Amino acid sequence: MSAATNKTAEANGALEPSCRKTAAHALTIVRDGVITGEGPTTRGRVHFSRALDADDAAWCARILTATAVEHQPVSRAEAEALFEIDDAAAERSDDGRFDDLLAKAVVHHAASESGLAVPPRTVALSPETAIESWAPTQAVGVDVEVLEWIARQMRGKRRGNRTLMALVATIVGAAALPLAQLPNVFDIGM
Repeated sequence: MSAATNKTAEANGALEPSCRKTAAHALTIVRDGVITGEGPTTRGRVHFSRALDADDAAWCARILTATAVEHQPVSRAEAEALFEIDDAAAERSDDGRFDDLLAKAVVHHAASESGLAVPPRTVALSPETAIESWAPTQAVGVDVEVLEWIARQMRGKRRGNRTLMALVATIVGAAALPLAQLPNVFDIGM
């Protein structure tokens, strides 16, 4: 992230989360910058509308791993804001960093909502940490409602997140749920 961008956005306290609610709000500011190409996260650099670049991905990572939220699980509001950013970005120039962050954040949320232990965000969301090293690979203990929520979020998206789809397919496959319980889940993996 450029120094000019960092200083401009830091002046806006909304990008320094104090809790999961303010982190979700900060992510909507990033989303707005992706949509319009303007705002505190895009000042001081060339940014096209509907484009997601490495600085945008870095903003998301910085917000999600802020000290105030580091030891809390990713909230549904934060995960939904990430899905909105994903939907808003027609062009990508972040070398896959955002897709990695999205998959890890959604699985972090799903696992924690299911009562499973998750590592701190700085570990779980790090590009150096393999998602398979901490994410559930079996359906034991995974909340069906959370899996349904993920399936609804991913259904009909123009861009699929392969990492997230593979993990959900593995978990759902292991669960051997009747299709009536998890409608159209196979749409996300095909």
